[in-house]
Amino acid sequence: MFETSLLKDKRILVTGGGSGLGAAMGRRFLALGAELVICGRKLDRLESTASEMRSTGGKVTTIACDVRDGAAVDGMIDQIWREAPLDILVNNAAATFIAQSEHLSFRAADAILAPTLHGAMYCTLAAGKRWIEGKHNGVVLSILSTSTITGRAFTVPSAMAKSAVLAMTKSLAVEWGPKGIRTVAIAPGPFPTAGASGQLRPEGRDEGWTARNPMGRTGEHSELADLASFLVSDRAGYINGEMVVIDGGAHLRSSGAEDLLRWTDAQWSEQRAARSKS
Repeated sequence: MFETSLLKDKRILVTGGGSGLGAAMGRRFLALGAELVICGRKLDRLESTASEMRSTGGKVTTIACDVRDGAAVDGMIDQIWREAPLDILVNNAAATFIAQSEHLSFRAADAILAPTLHGAMYCTLAAGKRWIEGKHNGVVLSILSTSTITGRAFTVPSAMAKSAVLAMTKSLAVEWGPKGIRTVAIAPGPFPTAGASGQLRPEGRDEGWTARNPMGRTGEHSELADLASFLVSDRAGYINGEMVVIDGGAHLRSSGAEDLLRWTDAQWSEQRAARSKS
């Protein structure tokens, strides 16, 4: 399946593509023949990642864009289209952290909803509009979470945002499918990255979560990148409106938040203080 020409001549935008799972997917797309555009808020990080990617071959373009800003997203998509249309959009940019919901300020909730929900919607609508106007086929892949199935205590805004993007995926599959646009999603389980681990697995949190996974391990970035590559490829052309779970079966045992029910008030106070400094 993963022949080097699987994604040949496909132009792919990965939001939040400068690090973590976004960068892992980008590297795999390049290896399979794609042309890559990565966006994020920090241009220096994007350029560093792009430089490393280019060393292995392939075209990589960087664009600094805050996906929380609809006008900025529209400008980015215009910039991309001036050279050639996109073929694939990967909604990967997101934010989250653990918190007791009753202590969340409106601003803190919006800091999660804005990139995770609004950013994905802005990017999808901007690309979809241009695909439809140009009668160009397209694929939208959104990186979600198993919280869309189980819910998840202590990351409520993230669970809400990811569930909303899943609703978008299912709804647009019907609305845009006749126009040659597929919408699909992945719900990863534990795939450790520096950014997510710092926000979701702070010091003092139960570290037995790997042992509780039925597979007894966390996911490898290459495993998620392979799944993403298949779903956005023409080989998956009859998959539309679906979310594929890749978590070793972990969500069948636990939502992943139950250990936090045992946290003390002192631990939560420590966590809030640490977050306010970051």
